[in-house]
Parts: sequence; structure tokens; C-alpha cells
Amino acid sequence: MDGARDIAGFIIPYSAGIFTAVVGAAAFSGIIIPTASASSVTAAISLIIMLLPCRKRIHPAFTRALIATAGVACGIMCGLTAVMTSWSHAADTGWLADTALSFRLSLEATIDAIPFQSSDTSALIKALLTGNRESLPAHISEAFRASGASHILALSGLHLGMIYGILVKALGILGNSPCARIIRSVLITASCGFYTLATGAGPSITRAFLFILLGEAGRMTGRDHSLGTILASALLIQLSFAPLSAGSVGFQLSYAAMAGIAFIYPRIIGLWPERASGPLRWIWKSAAMSISCQLTTGPVAWHYFGTFPQYFMLTNMTALPLTGMIIPGAVAVIVLNLMGICPDILIKSLEGIIVIMTDALEIISTM
Repeated sequence: MDGARDIAGFIIPYSAGIFTAVVGAAAFSGIIIPTASASSVTAAISLIIMLLPCRKRIHPAFTRALIATAGVACGIMCGLTAVMTSWSHAADTGWLADTALSFRLSLEATIDAIPFQSSDTSALIKALLTGNRESLPAHISEAFRASGASHILALSGLHLGMIYGILVKALGILGNSPCARIIRSVLITASCGFYTLATGAGPSITRAFLFILLGEAGRMTGRDHSLGTILASALLIQLSFAPLSAGSVGFQLSYAAMAGIAFIYPRIIGLWPERASGPLRWIWKSAAMSISCQLTTGPVAWHYFGTFPQYFMLTNMTALPLTGMIIPGAVAVIVLNLMGICPDILIKSLEGIIVIMTDALEIISTM
């Protein structure tokens, strides 16, 4: 816990500095270079003071203040540098990104070729697996939005986590020897990274990939891979490599949700006796997860959209379990259909589950 707190002592001010620079880029437009220079000097002075021979006599509170000051200064400098770079350079793609894009287009074509009775089914599966919502009917999109289930359509940790779980199960055949664990970890991380690229590497799903990368690295090396430490480390890495993502609503909602899960959920779930089990325990865990996420994402959503989903708990407890059936089911249908051995009953069952979910969300949206 102390390690996570020490990391947060720099990362939170650093993130605040980047957010201030990126969001307030217009205000800085006339003085960007002086502001960046001043931030560099501030960070350097803070570092020099911390490295002085007399540092052992510096009060711990003053040391923490210096670290926080250096964090804010570094964040502002990093954010402003990214803003200036974005003004003069266009994004470039490499062969790996092009390969990932080709994979996504092939996946979408494969989904379209599956003999579903309704085109709405393939449209929703494409939205859930590739992030492409262009063919999704307006009434379904509105049902997701009005019921508070928009996060299910936005590719994030929910989707990548399920892909991760499928890969873990599929690669379990490698065994549990030290060598097999390393190979499995590398294959899973590489596959999740490729999938992240294929779906456009948006801020939310990139955050999810960093969680997987850091979690696997922590397990393989025996280092701390608690959720709080991974959250702080992922935030530092993502903001350092993509400072402009700080201005993304998806980025803010994604990290806000994870903060709720990391720091609020354990306290809420602890209110239920551990010895209790069964359906009530599952309901309580689902409710605690929904409440934890809404407490942290609610203010962000209200700030940007001016709305708050009144029936978020009902929506999540209905849609999330069904999504947990749809995504693995869709993957199974796609693989078996490519092999030419997909039974009609599996296709019809998947379509039936999708109809149940969309109908339920449409009902909730009218409440």
C-alpha cells in the first residue's frame, strides 16, 4: 500500500499537469513556449533540491511537496509539448497498424457472412467486437444511450477483459510449467495488443491493454501487481506516450471507473458477510460494482452530458451478464463458421440472447 501511495504522490500531480495543459491549450496558446520553459525549470529545481547532500534533513512533508511540484511541472511540460507537436505533425501509421486494420476489416466481413435472420444482429456484434457502429440501427443506439448502457458499446476493459479470458482458457492447453506460463503470457499480451490496434487503439481499450500488460509483467516477475499500483502505472505510461488523450471523455470515464473499482468497490463489497454465498451474494457483488463505478463516473458524465442514468443498476445487472454471454458466443460462432461446422442452433441462440438484451434496454429506456 505504501508503494502505491508513493507512486500516486507523483502520478496524480503529473496527470493533473498534463490535463491542465491539454484542456487549457487555448489559454496557453500565446505563451506556450515560456510556460513549457518555466515548467522545465521548476521541475529541475525541485529535482536538484531533492538530490542535495542535505536532503536527509529536509522535512518529509516538504519532500512530498517538492515531488508534487515536480510532477505538476513535468505534466504541464509534457502536455504542452504534445499540443505543439500535434499542430505541426500528422499521425503516421506503420505496417503493424495496417495489418491490424486489415484484420478488423476481414473480421467485419466474416461477421456479415454469418447467416443471421436480422442484420441488426451482425451490426451489434460488429459494434461489440470491432467498435464499428456505422451499421447499428438508430433505435438500438438510442436504447443503449437512454438506458445508460452506452459504455457497453464503447470498447473498453469490459470487451478486452472477455477476450483476455477466452485466450487464457484457450491457451490453458499449454500447461502450467514455468516455460508454458511465460509463453502463454507473451501470446496473450501480444494478442490483446494486436486486438487493441485492430479496433483503433482508443483511450479506453488502450487503458485496458496496459492493465493486462502490467498485470502479466507483474505476475511473471513477482512484483506488485495490485489494482491500485497498476492503475497508477498505466496512467503514467498512457499520459506519457499520449498526453492528448487526457482531453478524451472516454479516457476520463475509463480511469474514473477503474478508480471506483480499485478504491470504492472493496469497501462496499466488504459490507456483505464473506461467509454468505449463493444468488444474493452475486447480486450484491453486481450491485456493488455498479455503485462503485457510478460514484466515480457519474460526476464526469454529468459534466459533459448533463445527464445521469437513473436506472443504471437495473441496466448493468441486466445487460452486463448478457454481454458476458454474447461476446464469447460471438467469438465461438465466428470461429466455427470459418471452419464450416457452426450449428444453426448456436447461431439462433446467440441471436436470441441479443434480441433479449436489446428489448430489455428498450424497455428500460422508456421508464
